[in-house]
Amino acid sequence: MRVLKTLLAYLGSAALLCCAAGNLYADEAPAPKGSLVIIGGGLRGDNAEVWQRIVQLAGGKGARIAVFPSASAYPEQAGLSIIKRLDQYGANAFLVPVAVKLADSDFRKAADDARLADSVRHAGGVFFAGGDQARITRALLREDGQRSATLDAVWEVYRRGGVIAGTSAGAAIMSSTMFYEPKTVLATLKQGVTEGREIAPGLGFIGDDVFVDQHLLVRGRFARMIPAMLKKGYQIGLGVDENTAMVIDSRREVEIVGYTGALLIDLSRATTDEAAAEFNVKNVVISYLDHGDKYSLATRRYTPAPDKAAGKLDPARPYSKMPVFSGDILGSNAVVQLMEKLIDNSQEEALGLALSPPDEASPDLGFEFKFTKTADSVGYQSPMAEAYSIYNLRLDIRPIHLQLPLYQYK
Repeated sequence: MRVLKTLLAYLGSAALLCCAAGNLYADEAPAPKGSLVIIGGGLRGDNAEVWQRIVQLAGGKGARIAVFPSASAYPEQAGLSIIKRLDQYGANAFLVPVAVKLADSDFRKAADDARLADSVRHAGGVFFAGGDQARITRALLREDGQRSATLDAVWEVYRRGGVIAGTSAGAAIMSSTMFYEPKTVLATLKQGVTEGREIAPGLGFIGDDVFVDQHLLVRGRFARMIPAMLKKGYQIGLGVDENTAMVIDSRREVEIVGYTGALLIDLSRATTDEAAAEFNVKNVVISYLDHGDKYSLATRRYTPAPDKAAGKLDPARPYSKMPVFSGDILGSNAVVQLMEKLIDNSQEEALGLALSPPDEASPDLGFEFKFTKTADSVGYQSPMAEAYSIYNLRLDIRPIHLQLPLYQYK
């Protein structure tokens, strides 16, 4: 606690939103040699696979890991909890008290403190806590949008070969654009996204070509990724579920570790009818990467987990012949459940609907999600469990209009 109090003495109080100029994160330095561990939130203390991977990538037993609680509403409590967990798995973690919500503190002064930055610079890894991602960029960027000394130190750790990990909000800041003050998923489809409101610059550790989102499957967020990606020109988006991580190495190889999986959204061949009043998109490619699967961002190739390698599904011998439909495609895990039922089915298409509650704006406007198998679609199943990996389904989204009220009471 004496060290903590000394660090806290560096701080005072101030506040300002970060500048929204994406090119400020451009960097001419060589590609980082380190790794990213992007966690979808809800990381449980007993998820040894994820915690141990972070410690391993930071240098192994005794590794120094700098914990940034910047996103949290209760930074000291959140930071100390993460430190306790990292240390349980063999690390020697320490708190970096740079947080907007830290009482009696000046986060801008702390972010540029030379001794604090030096302690981060000599760490083997960095961990960003969850909360509100806007607090991270606000705390670590100067008022002109330039990197603070501690953020420069984080980048040095990454370039040198260390690991940058983050959960929930700490995952959102990994891409150069992040959700900032987002609306609901359905409202995002209806109303789109605005720079500086629903979306804003992130810290860009993964690079400028990949969009990242979190809490993905349990909250149906795959659909909100698409308008944001179209707005900013991203072709590839990665969305990771809770208690799960995407580990990305210096070769840009993605590996899924943890409880469930991640969705990959590919817009490289997608088209939209810009003359239409409502959101629409055709020829999105959507894939589900399960635990143990790998994907190369460099070559765009998938590798199923070892337990699925011999379990490639035979389209001539489908498990089911029943039509596949979801009345709430944005519901918890609904999209993956639909994809699993379609890939091992004689049916070539599946439909999902997203409809509004009566009290939401434009309640008569909904969306149809059509999933289609193509010549590139392939699925794998583990012989040990009903676990699927599903690659390259086509997704088309179009608006639908309802006649309200749906029910007439006499």
